[in-house]
Amino acid sequence: MLEKTTRMNLLYDFYGSLLTEKQQTFMELYYYDDLSLAEIAEQYSVSRQAVHDNVRRSEAQLEEYEAKLHLLERHENRLRQATDIMAYIATLPLTETDRNELWQRIQKLLRDDTDRETGVNTGTNSPATSG
Repeated sequence: MLEKTTRMNLLYDFYGSLLTEKQQTFMELYYYDDLSLAEIAEQYSVSRQAVHDNVRRSEAQLEEYEAKLHLLERHENRLRQATDIMAYIATLPLTETDRNELWQRIQKLLRDDTDRETGVNTGTNSPATSG
């Protein structure tokens, strides 16, 4: 379940703005706020089944966007490449200061790239960029 939750959170970061306002609300309550379907249903005076259907349709829609656009896949590839680069840099005869400077620059590139793709300013502590 944790893997699915993590994946949905990431997909939502990339594509959430393409969902309807109601879909966004239910997805945020369900995945970010960890409310149950029944709690959301009670809060919005709808049936649990209505919330379930809305969340499942939203999940399917997010997966469909990813299947077509591959933003999350590309993001994960860049994270792997950055990790590989840092492993290589660790083998070079550099000072710790130089290594830290390179790492900070790579992290900034990843943040800027994520910000551009998601339209969200991730700042310095983005869950999407912290392994």
